[in-house]
Amino acid sequence: MLTVYEKPTCTTCRKLHALLTERGVDFQSVEYHVTGLGETQLRDLLAKLKARPRDILRTRERLATELGLDGPNVDDDHLIALMVEHPELVQRPIVVRGSRAVLARPVERVLDLLE
Repeated sequence: MLTVYEKPTCTTCRKLHALLTERGVDFQSVEYHVTGLGETQLRDLLAKLKARPRDILRTRERLATELGLDGPNVDDDHLIALMVEHPELVQRPIVVRGSRAVLARPVERVLDLLE
């Protein structure tokens, strides 16, 4: 079973939803921008993604600029704390299957988890 961290109004999330539905793939949707992400949950996602917080930071989000997150000197723990406080700073969609995850941008990256 796949878990998709998404926002229904996101164009890329809608494309992913269509791709998974077209292929008959069952998945659980998590609207993380509503439910939030705890620090442990976010760190778990990063481990499964094999990524650092900056790798999933929405740098074009106005809030990222307002908080000064566009500079290279922001440490990982600070980024994680701000992503927990402001989940809209986290890129989407993130798809998890077991111990692996991908940032499905482009949506075809999800196919790596379906093999």
